[in-house]
Amino acid sequence: MFFRLFLILLIVPVIEIYLIIKVGQVIGGAATVAILLLMSMTGAWLIRHQGGRVLTQIRDELSQGRLPAAQLLDGALIFIGGVLLTTPGFFTDFLGIFFLIPATRRFIKLWLGLWLQNKIARGGFVVRRHF
Repeated sequence: MFFRLFLILLIVPVIEIYLIIKVGQVIGGAATVAILLLMSMTGAWLIRHQGGRVLTQIRDELSQGRLPAAQLLDGALIFIGGVLLTTPGFFTDFLGIFFLIPATRRFIKLWLGLWLQNKIARGGFVVRRHF
């Protein structure tokens, strides 16, 4: 697990720098910075819009006495998308926006559900109760 995290923290900045340099060579430095700022502002708008909607849904579920599990997962994915958008670069901005769009977020939730079912079926997770 530590090695995977190390690789991600090593590879992502290299990808970001490479993409920024390549895009800058094609369209120029000022246009590259403008696009990065525009993507960040779009992401900030999506975070505010989607986050507000999820908070309303969580409040509604709690007021009806239900656990808002799906909405909490949406909130977590929106948070991850926001963190990715605060990282400057095209690769992380693309991933961040992917986490913020409701249609693509459904695919992420589906994948997470399948991954979790697979882990549970193989005994990858052990649930312990401490009283």
